[in-house]
Amino acid sequence: IFTAPGSAPSVAPIAWLVNTWVVMFGLVPLLFLLFPDGQLLSPRWRPVVWLTPANMVVGFFTVGLDLGPVTSQVPLLEDLFGPEAGGSLVKVGRNIHESAMLVAFVAGAASLALRLRRARGDERAQLKWFAYASLVLACVLVMLDIIFVLPVRQSLDPNAPPAPPGLFFGVPFGLALAGVPVAAGVAILKYRLYDIDLLINRTLVYAALTACVVGIYILIVGYLGSLLPSGGNSALSLLATGIIAILFQPLRERLQRGINRLLYGQRDEPYAVLSKLGQRLEATLAPEAVLSTIVQTVREALKLSYTAIALQRSEKLAIAAEVGTAASDPLRLPLMYQREPVGELLLGSRAAGEAFSAADRRLLDDLARQAGVAVHAVRLTGDLQQSRMRLVSAREEERRRLRRDLHDGLGPELASMTLQTEAAREYLTSDPTRSDALLADLTAQLQAATAEIRRLVYELRPPALDDLGLAAALRTLAARYDHEAPDALRVDVEAWAFPRSLPAAAEVAAYRICQEALTNVVRHARARHCTLRLVLTNESGRSAALSVEIRDDGRGLPVDRRAGVGLASMRERAAELGGTCSIETVPTGGTRVTAMLPLPVLTPSALAVESEPSPELTVGSTA
Repeated sequence: IFTAPGSAPSVAPIAWLVNTWVVMFGLVPLLFLLFPDGQLLSPRWRPVVWLTPANMVVGFFTVGLDLGPVTSQVPLLEDLFGPEAGGSLVKVGRNIHESAMLVAFVAGAASLALRLRRARGDERAQLKWFAYASLVLACVLVMLDIIFVLPVRQSLDPNAPPAPPGLFFGVPFGLALAGVPVAAGVAILKYRLYDIDLLINRTLVYAALTACVVGIYILIVGYLGSLLPSGGNSALSLLATGIIAILFQPLRERLQRGINRLLYGQRDEPYAVLSKLGQRLEATLAPEAVLSTIVQTVREALKLSYTAIALQRSEKLAIAAEVGTAASDPLRLPLMYQREPVGELLLGSRAAGEAFSAADRRLLDDLARQAGVAVHAVRLTGDLQQSRMRLVSAREEERRRLRRDLHDGLGPELASMTLQTEAAREYLTSDPTRSDALLADLTAQLQAATAEIRRLVYELRPPALDDLGLAAALRTLAARYDHEAPDALRVDVEAWAFPRSLPAAAEVAAYRICQEALTNVVRHARARHCTLRLVLTNESGRSAALSVEIRDDGRGLPVDRRAGVGLASMRERAAELGGTCSIETVPTGGTRVTAMLPLPVLTPSALAVESEPSPELTVGSTA
């Protein structure tokens, strides 16, 4: 067209195709307005959207009617309006196009800046790339506008610097304009905009499927065709087509599963993942290996960069098992057991900046539910081991205390009484008076030793529990607190149809909890009335429990209270039996201590009621 004018047919359509750059450049403001979600910030931006396509049409025809040397073969304006009219129309159209383009770019830039300011999370990261490319384009346009003025200055002033060559204009502008769609592509691919995973997945599947189909066809038609006479090619083509039709769907499904496993692990096979986790846990013998098995299975199943389990210990989370490189901001899923948090599952994405999809979250939620049960079992095993260690330690400490008390207390006393007995025997005939004095002193020492033995026995287990049973022993304890309280205090015990004997550990725990709670009522509550209630539940063949409640009408717990040794010991006694103990302020006034102690299933003989209940089964007096 340019080197040999008139040699090419249909020059006009070809020349007008040059104007497509106007359309492409005119779409940039629309990209500013609609990226990344395809929605305007508000309806007020609609006029800019309407202006942009109208301006593209004006620009397309304006540039097309002012093609320079090429218009010698496209004398459209001259034929219709004459040279002067055509030039005027081109000038007016160019002014309208450039002004509208400037308005569209400024409005699009303002919309993009406002959207970037409001965006959060992944959307903000997507817009940063796009905004950077747009800023570069704007700087290049400003630079080119300044440079374009130079030819005008040179025509007015011969001493003005010459304009740069045309290549200097085109290269920066082309690179800057290409940077906008490139930045959009980075946002789409890097931050999973528009669900690009699905497009990549389907592309891989159908590319592999196409390769398999072509390979099968070439194998059947090409290879077998070379072995048969030439007349059998059409039959081979039909045979290849039939085989491909039969294999197409099974092959596509198999390829789809393989590509999904390659990209996402076993995300689309939740049953297989849960089954694998169950099999590995079943084969795990050591309890300490359970958590490692869980994190390893989850990581392999979903191809994650990092997986860890943090256990809840003393209101803090501690990493118990992890695999992979720790992520800076992992996804945290709570591990629950019977609506109680037992830990967290920490998960790092497959790649930096990649978010978990809805399908990933569904599978991870299912895995978290299964892992919660396993984590609870591991915690129970650990707690059981610690309980055994505490039990052994407590037993040895108790033996040490008994040894010390017997060795340092009763031992010397018994040795002294032995010597006094020998001395009394010697003075029995020679000095009866002195012998009688020694025997009287020996009697006092025996009484003190007997009291010391009672004290030791009482510390091991209150004798009243064996003599009276739990309910009657608590009535006796309540009566003593009634008389010893410094202020007017009434203590009532409610224990209807209560059995005479319960498991020894439960009886001691209940008695000590009540003893400590009543001591706190007398010392701190300033209460006038306190009720101690025992409730025994026994579901035949399933479970039993003893509920202990101590409630007073005093001033309640102080706001800034700090748990002392007494409150901690009540909780520890309940926890040692697998039960619970709570202390709270009652809204209507006072304090309530509630302990729930699990029991073995009680037989009918064990439920025999006390033979000596009081008529109202309450004991109380006013001091």
